Amino acid sequence: MSADEGLELTVRGAEKRDAGRGIARLPEPARRRLGVLSGDTVVVAGERETVAKVWPAGGDVPDHVVLVDADTRANAGAKIDETVRVRKVDVEGAVSVTLSMPGDVAFEDDERAVELIKRAIRDRPIKPGGQIHFESLSDDPFVVSETTPDGMVRVTDATKLRLTREGRLSRVVSSISGSDSTSGTSSAAGDDQRGRTSGSGSTPTVTYEDIGGLDEELDLVREMIELPLSEPEVFAHLGIDPPKGVLLHGPPGTGKTLIAKAVASEVDATFIDVSGPEIMSKYKGESEEKLREKFAQARENAPAIVFFDEIDSIAGKRDDGGDVENRVVGQLLSLMDGLDARGDVVVIGATNRVDTLDPALRRGGRFDREIEIGVPNEQGRREILEVHTRRMPLADDVDVDRLAARTHGFVGADLESLTTEAAMIALRRGRREDVNAPIADLQVTRADVEAAMAAVEPSAMREYVAESPTTTFADVGGLDDAKRTLERAVTWPLTYGPLFDAAKADPPTGVLLHGPPGTGKTLLARAIAGESGVNFVQVAGPELLDRYVGESEKAVREVFERARQAAPSIVFFDEIDAVATNRDAAGGDSGVGERVVSQLLTELDRLADQPNLVVLAATNRKGALDPALLRPGRLESHVHVPAPDEAARREILDVHLDGKPLADDIDRDELAAMTDGYSGADVAAVVREASMRAIERVADAYEGELANEHADEVRLTREDFEGALDAVEPSA
Repeated sequence: MSADEGLELTVRGAEKRDAGRGIARLPEPARRRLGVLSGDTVVVAGERETVAKVWPAGGDVPDHVVLVDADTRANAGAKIDETVRVRKVDVEGAVSVTLSMPGDVAFEDDERAVELIKRAIRDRPIKPGGQIHFESLSDDPFVVSETTPDGMVRVTDATKLRLTREGRLSRVVSSISGSDSTSGTSSAAGDDQRGRTSGSGSTPTVTYEDIGGLDEELDLVREMIELPLSEPEVFAHLGIDPPKGVLLHGPPGTGKTLIAKAVASEVDATFIDVSGPEIMSKYKGESEEKLREKFAQARENAPAIVFFDEIDSIAGKRDDGGDVENRVVGQLLSLMDGLDARGDVVVIGATNRVDTLDPALRRGGRFDREIEIGVPNEQGRREILEVHTRRMPLADDVDVDRLAARTHGFVGADLESLTTEAAMIALRRGRREDVNAPIADLQVTRADVEAAMAAVEPSAMREYVAESPTTTFADVGGLDDAKRTLERAVTWPLTYGPLFDAAKADPPTGVLLHGPPGTGKTLLARAIAGESGVNFVQVAGPELLDRYVGESEKAVREVFERARQAAPSIVFFDEIDAVATNRDAAGGDSGVGERVVSQLLTELDRLADQPNLVVLAATNRKGALDPALLRPGRLESHVHVPAPDEAARREILDVHLDGKPLADDIDRDELAAMTDGYSGADVAAVVREASMRAIERVADAYEGELANEHADEVRLTREDFEGALDAVEPSA
């Protein structure tokens, strides 16, 4: 086939940063066969023809694939996985371009709209009839209504831009100028974020490029929803009924609602959003009637998607609900059973409390597939951040990859909040520095992002202390044997999974750190999490206990459930002897301790199916723990963390004295010898007390705030350490 005839390529979604930019990314073999270079123009022909600008695709893109965004797919009349013909075309610069605006564009901010459009379409190939999204102006697309010369053209600096609405000329711009920016939809990869929907059956404008980190889940949803709506004849040929429903479950903010809206948008289906409160009524029979009306509306506007967000609010277990709730669940079951076998109406439910749903709703023939939308991993967070920052003016010192690595436990909604907060901090900073500075000069810097990181917490683990510790083994003095054992038990399974598979060996499920108080057990746990680069969930034993029956066991289950959702992660039980004492010796606690231990044993036994979850526990009373907890398969690796010897105390001193202003008379070896019998925490307390004495000396020498001007006189002397040793006694 000659280059003039073009190539047949399979359509795939664009990279997240390319949404709305009119770009077709081609793999290197396809680009060479077509004879095009980056920046050239190609025709993408499906049911219709459109034009796009060529950019190279990454090395992992198959040779038969072209990556195009939602606008280009819509203009070409092609869907994902369909075949289009791509050929090279030469286009001339446009003398003028007329765009027809949606009716909801307000002209009070006319200049801003013009500036945005000027920047967005510069150097972009377009064709009459094509659509372009400018989400900051409208959820609906602008349409290229006329070009001079007619046909496929490229917008240049000299092109005149005309904006019309309802056939009326609204604005003429003499020329187009500005930087090569981008346009398009800019929705977020999190739950309940953007996309215009309503119960009246509009179609949302969310696209697959607006979803980051959920490629596998999105493929499963498309398989269950897109095929029945777009190609129902496939199921008829196979002699099976198409799926009727898909249940999306997972933590809040992970993208359940967004996936439903994107699928509805991509398949051109009517999207009927049903919320629990609008269905429920105090009058008998009215709730069921409203539910029937929604399904009747879906049939009238088929193909349609009926989306129940937070479906647990109207379809909880009938044993737990009242009369109204039971009738609503019964009506929903009847309506799903009565759906036409043609597959032109599909039901999607979303919940973060899947276990509270009525079991009858979760059987085959109703919700045929349950898909978990979990907390994104590092690659997923990188994609989500690309979605949120693709329209953001980032300074050169902002590293998105590094930010993705640091945001453990963040879901899509958290990352949207993070980028929004960073932008608002940049805005406040810009106004504080220069109120009259041009908006175009404002950038989001690394300092803005760091400030936002301090203000936004990850919602997936908010109930517990969840973080990605910055502590590493470099912050832990001594304890070399304990470090090696922890590294083998924790880091190796997370790093060398294929080696364990090759040896057909299961990694250790749990590690117990035991030793005297203050020897560094908690510090070691934080350090191994920092070395491994995984989530760290710290749970103090006493906070799991509750006086109400069943609540303590529930708290244990929730800890492990949250940790599984945020895997890879380390669950650290500090002072585990508070909740896992020997059951034979326990008494006077109404059986709470026994039940907690039993629940803990059950959860530890399940860890064999979750290699990305490791349990660490710490105690200074190993003999008090229940023996069943210490057997192989549970907390099987026992790491003794002893009191430090002189060499270890010297290393601990090096850690705590690093960067401190020391006088010339300080001998670290002598200090290590003087702290005989001190634990690691005691040594840290000695250094802290010596520092306070050095500060006190300078503060007493000068009056009030004048002392701050003499901060360079602060020195830690031998006398300070001798005084600190007298004040801090060894805890042992």
